[in-house]
Amino acid sequence: MDYRVLSSVSKSIAPFSLLLLLYIFPAAETTAANTTYKAFNLSTITFEEGYSPLFSDFNIERSPDDRSFRLLLNKFSGSGVISTEYYNYGFFSASIKLPAIYTAGIVVAFYTSNADTFEKNHDELDIEFLGNVNGQPWRFQTNMYGNGSVSRGREERYRMWFDPSKDFHQYSILWTPKNIIFYIDETPLREINRHPAMGGDFPSKPMSLYATIWDASSWATNGGKAKVDYKFEPFATELKDLVLEGCIVDPTEQIPSTNCTDRSAKLLAQDYSNITTERRKSMKFFRERYMYYSYCYDNLRYPVPPPECVIVQSERDLFRDSGRLRQKMKFGGSHSHSQSHRKHRPGRSSRRRNKVAGGASKSGRQGSAAAAM
Repeated sequence: MDYRVLSSVSKSIAPFSLLLLLYIFPAAETTAANTTYKAFNLSTITFEEGYSPLFSDFNIERSPDDRSFRLLLNKFSGSGVISTEYYNYGFFSASIKLPAIYTAGIVVAFYTSNADTFEKNHDELDIEFLGNVNGQPWRFQTNMYGNGSVSRGREERYRMWFDPSKDFHQYSILWTPKNIIFYIDETPLREINRHPAMGGDFPSKPMSLYATIWDASSWATNGGKAKVDYKFEPFATELKDLVLEGCIVDPTEQIPSTNCTDRSAKLLAQDYSNITTERRKSMKFFRERYMYYSYCYDNLRYPVPPPECVIVQSERDLFRDSGRLRQKMKFGGSHSHSQSHRKHRPGRSSRRRNKVAGGASKSGRQGSAAAAM
């Protein structure tokens, strides 16, 4: 955790709350060799071992040791990378540092998807970071789509307890046949347990991992009123401690690999696949203090909450029927009214595939359901 940030906010919160922050959100560490991420004892890979450019190669900068890379946004283009393989469930993680200063209109996304292969019934798991005007914090949201259920977005939106542009923090997506967990460092932010009534809304087809930075001036900040200001370019987000754990598959195969049964069992046995009592306390603290929208409490949008929603009364009491907070946030300021917008992510240009002859090339990918905050 960034203790400089803590010192700057200590005047606005009680001493007890400050101590609680230190206890609940411990610092993440990496080994000197930079090949293992200590928080979950994860083995990391090089860019070459797991990724290829998605678009705008000229805006992707790889480190000399190939264990980190930067994605740039300038007036010419954003940029993005994609995993060279598809995974049938997995744990996807990277330490990320976001752009600083004026970041209005910018979206940095770390997500899994299979829209390139299943255009009409794709699955997706998102962590999306939305920039802001000078002096205002980054915000972020998580989302889930299954089987093309773009009309049933399941987004939650949050503030952060640190400045994500000052230091690296590990952002992770766990996806198993039973559950999905989003993490920052070792703190679980959100858990989605598979419910039989979800049917195809629970992601179940092989997905790739993506990381992108792009111009979303039309909706990302204050409903599109604050746009990307290119006098501050280039905007750079840096990723390291790269983790791609899961069962590699060919998405065109009709019969899933039998190897994935064992790999899924191994995945479910890992430390990060189960939320311990202490981590659940951390998640409760985070959600009650930093979450400012949840679809589960949006009774206008969903008069009957979707089947996977677990209504927590201490959270329910914080929100209006719109799923937005009843009052200013306890910490981090207020939020603005928002509306849902469809978003367009840049299309692919090229992609290496070890198991799919000739690779794949498609364009015009369009995700959905992110909101101006």
